[in-house]
Amino acid sequence: MRSLPVPAQADIPAIFRNPQTRPAGLFEDGKLLACVIPERDPGLRWGQGPCLYLGYIHTLPDQPDDITRLITLWASDFAARLDLRLVRTETLARHAIDAEPVAALLHRLTGMGWDVQGSGPGREGDRVARLELAAESRPGLSALIGCRVHEPQAAPSDRGSA
Repeated sequence: MRSLPVPAQADIPAIFRNPQTRPAGLFEDGKLLACVIPERDPGLRWGQGPCLYLGYIHTLPDQPDDITRLITLWASDFAARLDLRLVRTETLARHAIDAEPVAALLHRLTGMGWDVQGSGPGREGDRVARLELAAESRPGLSALIGCRVHEPQAAPSDRGSA
């Protein structure tokens, strides 16, 4: 996975520079390997109940899937610490979700514990595959990942309702 939910027309640098945005980064030896914008209850048009939403996930190119696995483990644990049952995200799917290259990506993600919840329009209007992950407390994860992430706030109400 090189990136998950990146709207086709998004100005990604502007999103991360926005002072209202509170991105999280995954660093190793001072090198940024991945970044994401975690949100609480973002007003998705799909899925039931509150969640931790991972928006605008980006990983450094030419890195192994271990980064994706670390993001998955961290997100599951972080959601549990926030007393949320689920993590949700979206990935671009311009074609059917059982067609390549989306099918291979979804196969890797389901192998990491994500569940595909179908496809449809995403938050930014692009066609996406919808993904959910169960929250799970992972107390031993702190030995692998040091988490210093601000608790995400609920998304502004102008994004629409669920």
